[in-house]
Amino acid sequence: MKKRIAIFPGSFNPFTRGHQNIVERGLNMFDEIIIAIGKNTEKQREYSAEEHCSKIVALYTNEPRVTVEVYDTLTVDFAKKVGADFILRGVRTLKDFDYELQMADVNRMLSGIETVVLFAETDKVNISSSLVRELQAFGKDITDFLPKEK
Repeated sequence: MKKRIAIFPGSFNPFTRGHQNIVERGLNMFDEIIIAIGKNTEKQREYSAEEHCSKIVALYTNEPRVTVEVYDTLTVDFAKKVGADFILRGVRTLKDFDYELQMADVNRMLSGIETVVLFAETDKVNISSSLVRELQAFGKDITDFLPKEK
């Protein structure tokens, strides 16, 4: 049975290595990925949501399992519309993670669709000193979050 997941970039710009890392890992876990690009009319961009979508499509032209769609509904409504089995959110910080866990509960109650939350691998994003301090404040071992010595 094919598993389909809808990715909502969340705090990631879809053009970053961190987001591309989330997509790569999603492809290892699922058969098909739909990258959902929100159509936010209040937020000014230098290009439209459709142009943004076409730029992301160009990133994945050699990967037939990835499609990109613009949406202007609730996350759960879009996920149901495209037949997603799961919602995938990529996060960079513990604050983002806590928020996404709360949203996962809401999404599950509204639609029955589970949410998978992934941190980008640390060598794919720049980890700020504030994130390291945040991890330490939560009593976490930060060793895995620091760059590896070469």
